[in-house]
Amino acid sequence: MQRRLDKTNTIQQNYCLHNMIKFFYTCFIALLLVSFSIKAQKQDTLSITLESVKYAHPIKYFNINVENQDLKMAYMDIAPTSKANGRTVMLFHGKNFGGYYWTNVIQTLNNAGFRVIAPDQIGFGKSSKALINYSFHQLAEWNKRLLDSLRIQKTIILGHSMGGMLATRFALRFPERTEKLLLENPIGLEDYKTFVPYVTTEQQYQTELKATAQSIKAYYYSSYFTLWKPEYDELVRIAAGVTLSTDYPRWARVAAITFTMIYEQPIMYEFSNLKVPTVLFIGTADKTIVGKGLLTPAQQALHGRYKLLGKQTVAKIPGAKLIEFDGVGHIPHLESPTEFLIALLGSL
Repeated sequence: MQRRLDKTNTIQQNYCLHNMIKFFYTCFIALLLVSFSIKAQKQDTLSITLESVKYAHPIKYFNINVENQDLKMAYMDIAPTSKANGRTVMLFHGKNFGGYYWTNVIQTLNNAGFRVIAPDQIGFGKSSKALINYSFHQLAEWNKRLLDSLRIQKTIILGHSMGGMLATRFALRFPERTEKLLLENPIGLEDYKTFVPYVTTEQQYQTELKATAQSIKAYYYSSYFTLWKPEYDELVRIAAGVTLSTDYPRWARVAAITFTMIYEQPIMYEFSNLKVPTVLFIGTADKTIVGKGLLTPAQQALHGRYKLLGKQTVAKIPGAKLIEFDGVGHIPHLESPTEFLIALLGSL
């Protein structure tokens, strides 16, 4: 009887020991996975002023004071690599981008003798993420001041996406400073508030807070490109990297405020007032709609049709020229770079 009890106790002890080993092993693996996860997160996390994102050329800063805040506007000022032709091109980026995606455009223009100024607008890229009242009028004013500080009297403006709305506002406000207006798949060719349901800035802020690498890549793929290429992953890495920052709520707040700016400050009604030579570069497969997620699939199909919008817009602008890229999406300078850059130089 005693032997039987001893044997039973031994079995129970071995069973307990086995479970303890299994428990500690599971904990070890879990801690290891958490460690790897934290390490990966640290590697992927970006600050909201993109300190670790490498731009093709050195960054300088222009100081601005607005609403009792001292702000810094980041920009690149790149001299021509061939014989200077005395002309300057200023690049205005889109809402979800910064100066980092202009690299091939800058190189091409520099090689052709142009000086290039590529700012990150206040609220974007490496510039200050200011919680202020944003307006295209004010952004245009700041870019004029930047040109004044660099003693540049006249410039060609190339604006992409949201940058196209800003470039148009700049040309309307300062035609004497605008040699030529170049618009690459600009947004604002429709008045979004006439068909996109209104959301408050706070509601949009809550939407921005939910952004992930997966949702960003899905949006870029569905809205910006017709076919995904590995090099586009870098755009997602930057956009998703800031979502891991402890300061991301500030970035999201600015993104929401500038969404409201786009929604509430349409530019399409003033195209006929432009008095500078204008060229539209349009990827005809573009389907970008600001506030697209607020529409049903049936409603989405009625808007964002750049194949039609390009033609409608060029008809509103006196003497404007339209260059189309068939089968190309929202960012021709990345999706069809050779074709775009040849057309760009031809237009200059």
